[in-house]
Amino acid sequence: MDSDWEDLVQVIRTAANGAANALVGNGEHFYYFSLITSGEAHSPIVSAWSWEALDRATASAPDPEKAKAELKWSYADSPYMGFGENDFFRPVVAAFSKRPPMQYDWPKETWQKEYDFRLSAMEEALRRVDAGGAFGTGLKRDQIAVLVEVMPPDSTNADRARRLNGPSAIAAWLEEAAED
Repeated sequence: MDSDWEDLVQVIRTAANGAANALVGNGEHFYYFSLITSGEAHSPIVSAWSWEALDRATASAPDPEKAKAELKWSYADSPYMGFGENDFFRPVVAAFSKRPPMQYDWPKETWQKEYDFRLSAMEEALRRVDAGGAFGTGLKRDQIAVLVEVMPPDSTNADRARRLNGPSAIAAWLEEAAED
């Protein structure tokens, strides 16, 4: 791709790497790390879940197991929703603000090209964060689903999940949360 794409990948990678290292380094066991974006591919934000955070969030529920099943993959209900916005993602917001604004009155091809540009940059950024070991290696890496998700959910989320993860890392997510 072009230098604009590489620049966007790098700024997202730097932010996502900072957030991932801060989260994974906090002593909790994360099973979900996602860059969340809108259907217009706006600047992404992080959402993540650890088993410890899920236990805390459901401890006082009348049926903790049912509550866990409902919250397990909820990006919006995560205590780590928006993690690192101020510490890591300000340059990402600035980079996205320099992109052409997503306009629904654009020709479909023009809109799709910009949308794909943005989503592919997010995906490549997480691929590079992962390659750098931020989510662990081997068995440890297989225990975390690393995602780039469009909200509201659509089937392309599962496509990106498959490209970013080995089968065991996303088996539960595909079964329980994917819109595919």
